[in-house]
Formats: sequence, C-alpha cells, structure tokens
Amino acid sequence: MKTALTYGVKISVESIYRKDLSNTENGLFFFNYRIVIENKNDFDIQLKTRYWFIFDSLNPAREVEGEGIVGEQPILSPGRKHVYVSGCDLHSEMGYMQGHYVFEKVDTKETFEVEVPRFTLITKPKLN
Repeated sequence: MKTALTYGVKISVESIYRKDLSNTENGLFFFNYRIVIENKNDFDIQLKTRYWFIFDSLNPAREVEGEGIVGEQPILSPGRKHVYVSGCDLHSEMGYMQGHYVFEKVDTKETFEVEVPRFTLITKPKLN
C-alpha cells in the first residue's frame, strides 16, 4: 500500500490486477484500485476534483481529470475516512498511476491540492 500525507489529508492506495476482467488476447489489462482518504485536519473538507496521470509501458500516457470521484464529492469531517474502489485499463502488462485531488475547506471555500502517491499497475506474471 502506498501512502501520502499532504495538507493534513492522508491518501492510501493499493491496486490489484483483474485477470477476470482483462482480455489479454486483445491486449487489454484491467486493474482495480482502492483508495482511502482520511481527514487529519480540525476542519471539514470536500473533495472537488481529481487528476490522474496514467503511464502505460508500451503506449502513450494519458491524463484524466474531472469532478469528484466515482460520481461523488464527499465531505469529510475531522478524523473521518472515505473509501472507494475504481478501475483502470492498460494496453500493456505494466504501468502506473499518480495524481492529485483538489479539496475545499468547507467553511472558507479555500482550495488546496492533495497528492495521490504513485502506485503500480502490474500483472502477476510480470512480478516473477
């Protein structure tokens, strides 16, 4: 599990290769990732946007950005966690993702950027 702490927001992430959702004959490799967001501040925060840089070892990198995460813009009170699972496809057996979230302090509307640590997307056979 990879973890980063930025401006009092702890992000932990782990990924898993999903052979059952992949189509290796056609060069499609699918991964799920689980992210835990924890507010270690003494004020409420809301996740507003996300940005991902997705590196695919044999193909051009791509960038994804947009509002919220999996259709949500969660508000986290001090000490609260938000957990979600999402997915990513690659056209090679290994790559990585990294990025950031933009949060807003609920009371002041001030925004700040929180790092999502780089995590690998790799099939089991490549680990041997």
